[in-house]
Amino acid sequence: MATAALQTEYANSIPTSDELVDRARAMIPALKARARQCVRDRNVPRETIAEMQAAGFFKIVQPKRWGGYEMHPNVFFEVQKALAEGCMSTGWMFGVVGCHPYELALFHDKAQEEVWGDNPDMLVSSTYQPVGKVTHVEGGFRLSGRWGFSTGSAHSGWVLLGAFCPPKDDGTPAEMRTFLLPRSDYAIDEDAWHVFGLQGTGSHDIIVDDVFVPDYRTHRSIDGFLCKNPGQEVNTGPLYRLPWAQVFVRSVSTAAFGGAQAAINAALDIMQSRISTNTGKASKDDPILHAAIARAIAEKGEMETTLRLTFEDLMGYAERGEDIPMEKRAFYTYQSATVVRRLASLVDDIVQLFGGRAIYTSSEIIQPWLDLHAGRAHVANDPGNRTSDAINAMLGQAPLNPFL
Repeated sequence: MATAALQTEYANSIPTSDELVDRARAMIPALKARARQCVRDRNVPRETIAEMQAAGFFKIVQPKRWGGYEMHPNVFFEVQKALAEGCMSTGWMFGVVGCHPYELALFHDKAQEEVWGDNPDMLVSSTYQPVGKVTHVEGGFRLSGRWGFSTGSAHSGWVLLGAFCPPKDDGTPAEMRTFLLPRSDYAIDEDAWHVFGLQGTGSHDIIVDDVFVPDYRTHRSIDGFLCKNPGQEVNTGPLYRLPWAQVFVRSVSTAAFGGAQAAINAALDIMQSRISTNTGKASKDDPILHAAIARAIAEKGEMETTLRLTFEDLMGYAERGEDIPMEKRAFYTYQSATVVRRLASLVDDIVQLFGGRAIYTSSEIIQPWLDLHAGRAHVANDPGNRTSDAINAMLGQAPLNPFL
């Protein structure tokens, strides 16, 4: 147990929210300079990971008892947006890996001890595809399977894997769980990730061959839904009273704000000098292009305001110790699911007005445009999966999708 003096020293070492955001914005030039390497290598460069760790970004939602900052989620998302403005793959990777300390804080304390006990800087990747084969055994489970889309896996020492547990003979029904495995229990296929956008996220395949996972290293989906998680016995701050899904869905939509801003920045730069060789018209004098850029800026800002107000509202409930109405939970996940598609569409309207200038991969607008379209593919970014619950919750009906 740390002494009072050590606890005070640690508290004084925690950066402010403004300092963290400033550090992220200061990294934008370096991230832009490394963006092509990130895409080429299909991984975030190790020097970028080291710089993000040194800046403290991965500690933002990590419990203070494990060396984290336990900050308001809006700090996390502001940092993510800034990183994604420099390189959307980097911002996406940070969003996914950086939010895992939040879920790990919901696990049994023994699992937290195994991950952070010797190394509070340990990174954890994930893939929640429910594709694993699970068998009940004494004290836990045996797990096998192949999962795709494990963002940041090459930089992580542990992984979170989704799978359905079959019903038990005693009548216990099937249930969704997340399984936590150390690096020694799985292999990474780094040659499976060949995509047209978000290439640099390093979202490789995870392969598990019949390993034992103790019960305490699993997280029940129903516990996350009910906000009654084992980890809340030791991580008692209001931050960890939020529904896990509310944090995660925003972690895979918020990088799009940075990507869209990068595209807007590129558009403004291209517009200054582009003159059509066919029509002789200057883009800077094109009112249709002006309208497309203005619309993108305005609607992006409106969506960002919604994100900020969402977590101010959610944290208000958590701080008061009140349950969040299901109607709000359903609608907030729906709003998150619309973000990437809306931003991709707004950038589409800009790109098509640059003619041949926008078909070269060397154009600064192309990579964020591709990244936005790749980001639409995540299941959490499909509003069609959320529409019915958003409406039915208003009518007092139980949700069909419990991940909200």
